[in-house]
Amino acid sequence: MTFQPQTPADSPPLLRASLDDLVARAAAMVVPGERRILGVTGAPGAGKSTLCEALSRALGQGVAVVGMDGFHLANQELGRLGRRGRKGAPDTFDSGGYAALLARLRLEPGETIYAPVFDRALEESIGSAVPVPAGTPLIVTEGNYLLLGTGHWNSVRAHLDESWFLDLPDGVRQQRLVSRHVAFGRLQNDAQTWVQQVDEPNALTIQATRHRADLIVHLSD
Repeated sequence: MTFQPQTPADSPPLLRASLDDLVARAAAMVVPGERRILGVTGAPGAGKSTLCEALSRALGQGVAVVGMDGFHLANQELGRLGRRGRKGAPDTFDSGGYAALLARLRLEPGETIYAPVFDRALEESIGSAVPVPAGTPLIVTEGNYLLLGTGHWNSVRAHLDESWFLDLPDGVRQQRLVSRHVAFGRLQNDAQTWVQQVDEPNALTIQATRHRADLIVHLSD
């Protein structure tokens, strides 16, 4: 695990780390009798969900994973608002609901709290699907817009004890996205078009928030 300073001087440090290093760093956040929240963000396809799944497997009952994607607006509502064709943009989420959930997780550690989850096969969110048991010391939350500084998104950052921005070369990240869209039913050409016209404009918005992270993380494995 090595740190490398970023430029300009006020940018977050760059951390080159293995998965084991990140598991150890997350484990070190656990303080008996307290609740901490770790935020994992980055552009679409950067590996946020994969990393969080690995942290969950490694840390077991000491961690609960809550995804921002559970706050996607329903397709019916996106259609009503005329936003269905750019699902995944900041204004296609219930950002206020997400911020409120993080506040509740922070303020009510003695209660079992239920979070929604996004089902990629259905392309819809399912409410109250993820239990966060009372007393869970570490919450890991992941999503694209954890560091966005506008609207309700701006209050999300205040609930995070530490935030990691996953960085990945654009070519690798975009290919992952195309493969993901194809795996969930899009034709290859449609998947490539969606990545370029929807995912990549969102990625530019997300990249502009990286200065608000505590660490820029490059996974070495």
